[in-house]
Amino acid sequence: MVQTTESESRKLLGRLRDTMAEDAAGQARLDKITHLTADSMKTEVCSVYLFRDEDTLELCATEGLKPEAVHQTRMRLGEGLVGRVARTSNVINAADAPSEKGFRFMPETGEEIYSSFLGVPIQRLGETLGVLVVQSKQARQFTADETYALEVVAMVLAEMTELGAFAGEGAALSARHQHQVVVRGTTGQEGSAEGHVWLHEPRVVVTNLVSDDPERELERLHEAVERLRVGVDQMLEGAVGGDNDQLQVLEAYRMFANSKSWMRRMEEDIQRGLSAEAAVEKEQSTARSRMAQVTDNYLRERLSDLDDLSNRLLRLLSGQGSETGAELPDDPILVARNIGPAELLDYGRSLKGVVLEEGSVGSHAAIVARALAIPLVVHAGRITTEALNGDHIMVDGDQGLVHLRPDDTVVTAFRDKMAMQAEAQERYASIRDKPAETLCGKTISLMMNAGLMADLPSLQGSGAQGVGLFRTELQFLVRNKMPKRSELSALYARVLDAAQGQRVVFRTLDIGSDKVLPYMKPNDEPNPALGWRAIRVGLDKPGVMRMQLQALLRAANGRPLSVMFPFVAQFEEFRAARAEMDKAIAREEKLGHVLPERLEIGAMLETPSLAYAPDQFFDEVEFLSIGGNDLKQFFFAADRENERVRRRYDTLNVSFLTFLEQIVARCKNTNTQLSFCGEDAGRPVEALCLAAIGLHSLSMRPASIGPVKHLLRRSDLNAVKAAINEARERGDQSVRGAVMDYLRSA
Repeated sequence: MVQTTESESRKLLGRLRDTMAEDAAGQARLDKITHLTADSMKTEVCSVYLFRDEDTLELCATEGLKPEAVHQTRMRLGEGLVGRVARTSNVINAADAPSEKGFRFMPETGEEIYSSFLGVPIQRLGETLGVLVVQSKQARQFTADETYALEVVAMVLAEMTELGAFAGEGAALSARHQHQVVVRGTTGQEGSAEGHVWLHEPRVVVTNLVSDDPERELERLHEAVERLRVGVDQMLEGAVGGDNDQLQVLEAYRMFANSKSWMRRMEEDIQRGLSAEAAVEKEQSTARSRMAQVTDNYLRERLSDLDDLSNRLLRLLSGQGSETGAELPDDPILVARNIGPAELLDYGRSLKGVVLEEGSVGSHAAIVARALAIPLVVHAGRITTEALNGDHIMVDGDQGLVHLRPDDTVVTAFRDKMAMQAEAQERYASIRDKPAETLCGKTISLMMNAGLMADLPSLQGSGAQGVGLFRTELQFLVRNKMPKRSELSALYARVLDAAQGQRVVFRTLDIGSDKVLPYMKPNDEPNPALGWRAIRVGLDKPGVMRMQLQALLRAANGRPLSVMFPFVAQFEEFRAARAEMDKAIAREEKLGHVLPERLEIGAMLETPSLAYAPDQFFDEVEFLSIGGNDLKQFFFAADRENERVRRRYDTLNVSFLTFLEQIVARCKNTNTQLSFCGEDAGRPVEALCLAAIGLHSLSMRPASIGPVKHLLRRSDLNAVKAAINEARERGDQSVRGAVMDYLRSA
């Protein structure tokens, strides 16, 4: 049985480095690597399979199999032992490969004479690029040392592939980061944008993979790890007395930074011939690969900590920090795995769009992107590994699509779409100062949603009649500590100043679910959307609510003030919150502060339960705002973060519209002001139907006001209501078809 010693491993790596340095074509390099590896491993066969597309592997080089099979033999992901390695990212070590489950014989390769099989994934930072295989006639199990040696070669192959060392003819050997890529994600904020990629955290590219001086590399590793440990200790010292959750994360960092097994694995990689950087990246790739397969949230977070720590160490070793010397393009589209709200605000309106590999439609970043009115796509898989700084990119926030390095046909079609949108916006500008009056004489109040001072210039430019929802949580989310009452009061006063007398409805702090304050310990809840959030947090921890209510009263300084409480599920919650406002008013009066000229207290109706509250609730509450996003997901029991179900249920479903009509009727009986706030209010056809069933006040993002007003002004609500009723009587599931027929004939 052959054992690959450390010296033989280092010798092979040295040969691989020489091959990388040669001025040879990509295919020739790959052929030589398979020859060197088979020779070193004492096997008859060494083959490299690379992905030609996301589902198909191609034999790109071989020593031992039939040469004519190269670039001809292909297999689907999961097909055969090679496909299984690619799909699972796990090593397969079989002494008798033909008897293994899933084995597939490829007659064109001549592999029938080989018994043993060792296949390892070629992967970089969790992305599988292909499979490296050795085979021999002798039926034997490969040793741990041999497996390790092949994994090291695979890691070098992955880095060389990233650097374009094998670029050649055919899809499998096409140069990376040069061809067109289309990524399908999820809409975080609608709109379209064209620009050039700006990576929030540029990738570290390791060019020195192999080293002849392991002692020097070990010294470099130890020096960098010591600097890393000092940095973590300094962060911990700075966080003393701070948030417990932050301390736990930093303690996890410290644990990994001082992990003997982590260090030992990297030291062993260096002893076998890898550079310090390559050893760290090999460990990081392993963590990323495990992270993709782990479903337990706690384990995923710990692996994520290790991944982040490896990245910090890699930057220390390579000197490739975030300051790469690249200049922010004139039309930047930010690309990142994820980003916090404060970091996104730092970029501000200079960004044309944002694309995130992670994130969610309700995340802090999504809220800020909406406030800045920039298109956002989340869940854009592998975008950070595909994109390079300066790449041409087009973001379709309406469809959740990202076109990276698009070809001419895509560019033309995309620009035509943007030109049509711009032309429509110009048409809408002509009706900006006109009322949203329908053909039947009904005037619909169109308000805008806001959350930042930066939003307020849109109030005049959009034609909105006020702010139907001002999200106060953004001022809490973008800070690393609780804001002071005086700071909030000054901010709310500036908001009222900017509104120039138009109505502004302030929603009190809506945290929890997907909005967790960085300085508050998050609760590990199985379903946060149905958990401890919004008014529930405010009533259980009333200190923050009282402080915010006092800040709002002082900001009004005698002017009218409208405040509403979020996520009220029952009458008693509203009464308890109203009591807190009464206490705040009494305190302000006692202190001699000027009280609002007029005070309106409302609630958001986001749970079906509140629609069935006692009549006394509808008598006492001064206004209600239907929170359409939450109400719809609870009505249909369909999580709006879940792509499998979020588009399954239509807002214009007869059941949902009938439910909304019941709310309209109850509010009409008690003369309670009612509005609708949410994404659907900004969609013209949906807005038209909402107006037709009696919702005559709608609040939406500023850019939607023009399109909604345009459709309302050329529609007859009586005719739309008739179409809705006819669809209902026919037993249609949705009224969309009937309403579209009306619009086509109108």
